[in-house]
Amino acid sequence: MDEEYDVIVLGTGLTECILSGIMSVKGKKVLHMDRNSYYGAESASITPLEDLYKRFSLPGKPPESMGRGRDWSVDLIPKFLMANGQLVRMLLITQVTRYLDFKVIEGSYVYKKGAIYKVPVTETEALASSLMGIFEKRRFRNFLIFVANYDVNDPKTMEGVDPNKATMRDLYKKFSLGQDVMDFTGHALALYRTDDYLDQPCIDTINRIKLYSESLARYGKSPYLYPLYGLGELPQGFARLSAIYGGTYMLNKPIEEIVMENGKVVGVKSEGEIARCKQLICDPSYIMDRVSKVGQVVRIICVMSHPIKNTGDVNSCQIIIPQIQVNRKHDIYVCMISSAHNVAAQGKYIAIASSVVETNDPEKELKPALDLLEPIEQKFVSISDQYAPTDMGEVSQIFISRTYDATTHFETTCDDIKDIYKRVMGTEFDFAEMERTKNDIFGDAGDQ
Repeated sequence: MDEEYDVIVLGTGLTECILSGIMSVKGKKVLHMDRNSYYGAESASITPLEDLYKRFSLPGKPPESMGRGRDWSVDLIPKFLMANGQLVRMLLITQVTRYLDFKVIEGSYVYKKGAIYKVPVTETEALASSLMGIFEKRRFRNFLIFVANYDVNDPKTMEGVDPNKATMRDLYKKFSLGQDVMDFTGHALALYRTDDYLDQPCIDTINRIKLYSESLARYGKSPYLYPLYGLGELPQGFARLSAIYGGTYMLNKPIEEIVMENGKVVGVKSEGEIARCKQLICDPSYIMDRVSKVGQVVRIICVMSHPIKNTGDVNSCQIIIPQIQVNRKHDIYVCMISSAHNVAAQGKYIAIASSVVETNDPEKELKPALDLLEPIEQKFVSISDQYAPTDMGEVSQIFISRTYDATTHFETTCDDIKDIYKRVMGTEFDFAEMERTKNDIFGDAGDQ
């Protein structure tokens, strides 16, 4: 360990593993350490089930009705991948897809007045949906056609709308769309968590709806993908990429000190030895004096023996409860997966409800979601502080990731990865640059 590295990475969360993979591919000498004995840090999948009971300090062992403990692999942070999103591009370009198998999530639903409805995205679905009245359906269909045809390089497709000036509220008004349609468009298609977007330029919302419908078009049932054996497979896939390119991995390494000289990081001390480095990338838990708390997220993992009612008994789905429906500022999300994804014992389902904490009773905040899931066999409740860096690393050369947020997909995580990359490398993150390294692939990734 007593050597010099270009970059030391602390914590094997997804953000850190993708960055160490990319850095290794770019020819940097990387040392990656984690204080835990397992990969994934905050974004780990916990297996066997006994370990989940211990982690949440539940007394005793899982009951026999839960099946074999090793059949379980439970995500601590519930997220899906947008089929046409940035993380899938990163997986494809780095060829980490060869270590993983994915399944399409079978449905996306939205909550309205206590019931759940399938999210309409295509013109046909819009016309068949019971979420809207007959005239609203036609107007919504016209709106979807406008978004699908919208091309930033072709002014004709803008129909007189300046997407950088007109707000989303203006665009809804143009198509005479009512509150209910605005609700599911903004929250279930564009995946905003609050209503702040209404008064911002509509270009971002148009692009988000395009991402949703293009992701949906890839596989048809929903825009979301999920890896077999759980999300913990993702950081491990990128760790493997880093190792192929000469990256060194060490688990179970207590970090005693981040060594600084003249305000700049020069190394990391672990078990009495110092590994020297020019730059450091880490998650907030390794350097709490350079981050600030920006909020909290409540997540409740629910184990059930049945699919969610009124979903047509699908084995996986997402439900979005728009904040306005339950008098909140932030949406509530439910992600459900099951034994079909090799993450639970046969016949069992895992639904994870989550949102941004707004009150002193976070568990009660998720009641509308839990009511949809009853009966629940076992609950695991977590309330996580959210951190963001206060030191952006210009002088210290310490680059700290943001805590995983309450969104149900990885787009914000990918934005953070691109932001850290830019600060570490001094250049914009470019997917094409990762692509060119395909010709350099050796080791196990060379077997085409």
